[in-house]
Amino acid sequence: MKSNKPNVLILRAPGTNCDFETAYAFELAGAAAERIHVNRLLEDPSLLERFEILCFPGGFSFGDDVAAGRILATELRHHLSEPLHRFKEAGRLILGICNGFQILVKSGLLLADDEAQPKATLTWNKSGVYTDRWAHLTVDGGKCVFLKGITSLYLPVAHAEGRFVGRDDAVLDQLQANGQLALRYAPEENPNGAERNVAGLCDETGRVFGLMPHPERYIDPTQHPYWTRLENLPEVGDGLALFRNAVEYFG
Repeated sequence: MKSNKPNVLILRAPGTNCDFETAYAFELAGAAAERIHVNRLLEDPSLLERFEILCFPGGFSFGDDVAAGRILATELRHHLSEPLHRFKEAGRLILGICNGFQILVKSGLLLADDEAQPKATLTWNKSGVYTDRWAHLTVDGGKCVFLKGITSLYLPVAHAEGRFVGRDDAVLDQLQANGQLALRYAPEENPNGAERNVAGLCDETGRVFGLMPHPERYIDPTQHPYWTRLENLPEVGDGLALFRNAVEYFG
């Protein structure tokens, strides 16, 4: 008998290091998660048909050689573009976390290229160094499926190339008008200098979402950096809501 749990494909590659945590977060939210190496998908793209949710987890895919997420993004663009776009057009969900966000942007899965030019990218933090800290975040609009019913989040960030940059103000204005600049850093806590404080971006449907913060690293109250000193912490960490929203979308 087929399970009524949505099936999640956690796509990993050499250098991915958050796949177990992300699979656990989805399972805690009520999904069935399976970690699959990208080589298996390259050999048999029909594997995608078994899943309702596709997730690109965090880490350093292919060592972030050339640029963060670039090599895996190029593989997807040149070898899996058609099956991935079919997956997207079938009404399924795609999530990219940190390195996964970089992959979504650079593969064109999140934002289609305009006149053969990318509309936006994720580049080096303004500080020029790797940043590892927590940040307060606010949700902008109600388009993104993963952020349904959420107004604010407190999540960890850990990246060197997380600064969101639009091609120009016209592109940023259009994305903002469309409600696609879905997640923002509190202005005083922007850890990387991202334009318009963007921490996460969704596509025009709201079903494809990438974010630099790590929701899978705060699903339990004991993961809060001050959990031994704060009273009345919630029973679950802020990040779990994103995974629950994805599961409930198929409920």
